[in-house]
Amino acid sequence: MRDFLSYDPKDYDPSRFEASAFDPDPVQRARNAFRTELPKRFYKDATAEPAEEGHRILLDGRPVRTPARKVLAVPRPDLAALIAAEWGAQGERIDPATMPHTRLANAVVDGVVERREEVAADALKYAGTDLVSYRASTPERLVDRQTELWDPVLDWVEEAYGARFLVAEGIIHVAQDPEALAAVGRAVQGLDPWRLAGLHSMTTITGSLLIALAHLQGRLGREEAWTAAQIDEDWNMALWGRDPEAVARLEARRRDFEAASAFARETGPG
Repeated sequence: MRDFLSYDPKDYDPSRFEASAFDPDPVQRARNAFRTELPKRFYKDATAEPAEEGHRILLDGRPVRTPARKVLAVPRPDLAALIAAEWGAQGERIDPATMPHTRLANAVVDGVVERREEVAADALKYAGTDLVSYRASTPERLVDRQTELWDPVLDWVEEAYGARFLVAEGIIHVAQDPEALAAVGRAVQGLDPWRLAGLHSMTTITGSLLIALAHLQGRLGREEAWTAAQIDEDWNMALWGRDPEAVARLEARRRDFEAASAFARETGPG
């Protein structure tokens, strides 16, 4: 599910903002948006307002449109406020990399709504090789940390869905019970397009459908889910040091994760 924005300066229309075609794999966050010069900001005010189709985002009173020319409307006022804030925070030029809520909203309106089953199936693929099912054998401190944060996720999945997932050491593949996968699949398929998009994005960012699902259902808070998903990354950084480029990539992934978390919530904060 490619949700990054792109822009063609030869096809300028201030009522919309170009994006790439929808694809069911959001992990492919290509940076081709930067092949052209970033567009100049063409508006003064960015606001949100309730409308028949939900909550719209307005630029100087004109509705933002998706790549497919649809009005960008979201189901909750808190999401609309987050998107409007992204547009309002732009400087002299509009930088798509700083607009994860807008990118994901475009993907939902133009793609997930009409391809919900496909997106759900794509997310479910991760359960077969979920991050929490593959453990280190050494060192002991890493093994203990994975056990501490990942076992409760597996316990919750079994309690909530009757789905028992197996665990293996290293990278040797372990085949999961088809009934367990089907049970989790039913939970994923029952989501509306907005929560599904949030779940799918969190899954591809972390490599764990089960962590994403535990967060969506309230078993893990946002920080708990992120920490659980970053055990291996944090361990490697502590061992080898924090490379500036790696840190920048991690921070970008975290911003995308936090945006996806906002979409996955059933209601707004508070």
